[in-house]
Amino acid sequence: MSVFKSILLSAALLAPVAALADIPVVEAAKASKSGAAWTISVTLSHPDTGWDHYADGWEVVTEDGTSLGIRELAHPHVDEQPFTRSLSGVEIPAGTTRIGVRARGSVHGWGDAITWIDLP
Repeated sequence: MSVFKSILLSAALLAPVAALADIPVVEAAKASKSGAAWTISVTLSHPDTGWDHYADGWEVVTEDGTSLGIRELAHPHVDEQPFTRSLSGVEIPAGTTRIGVRARGSVHGWGDAITWIDLP
């Protein structure tokens, strides 16, 4: 195989890995009860580059995928990595024993990874 073909093959195989690197990562997540509702705090990391590419939100979901709330992130966090934001007033259905958090980026959209939080 020629060197040129080897380089092209390597680039093709690594492209999906590079794309995954740009999806925000949930580094930590916790839930605390506030009266009848819950406050969810999430720490994200992402190589934000500015308004053109940044972590722009995260979502709280049940095990069956039902959305319980979305925390919109209104600006990039280029100089604040990782960063933590909270969402208050999340209503979690009675009997729910765990919830998940997934992150979204302005370029690549929702990530597939879900971080699960066991509820007390």
